[in-house]
Amino acid sequence: MSAARGAGRPGSPGSAGSTGVVFDESALLALGSGNSLASQFVSNTEHGPTRHVYVPALCLAAADGMRKGLAEHIGALPAVEIVELDFAGASTVGALLRDGVEWRLGHAVHLSRPTVDWPNGRRVLTVEPDLYADMPLVRTLRLPRQR
Repeated sequence: MSAARGAGRPGSPGSAGSTGVVFDESALLALGSGNSLASQFVSNTEHGPTRHVYVPALCLAAADGMRKGLAEHIGALPAVEIVELDFAGASTVGALLRDGVEWRLGHAVHLSRPTVDWPNGRRVLTVEPDLYADMPLVRTLRLPRQR
């Protein structure tokens, strides 16, 4: 499902009352390790049409590079939408790379920023919110580390 499909209808991505969250690499690694809060985000998405979890493909690749098999695990979750890197995303990530932003963060930054379909943007769920502190128009949700 594309983030633009159905925008404006109640319960559709980007409509009033909808909540979208973007899992970055650190959040995906936490989810794969059984972090209860990360799991709750996914579980709540399964039970409510106004909640959406987005996984940027580049973040998933970075996380899978650190933990083999994580991509298959995340890809099997029906409530999670894996978002491909399109032309606009590639342009944004390229510009961020030139500005010194790590590639593993770039796709999450792109998806988090406001768009026509998500005028308030989508928050990035992350274990490392300080990595996004200097990035304009990026809001984060800190995911606590669990032991």
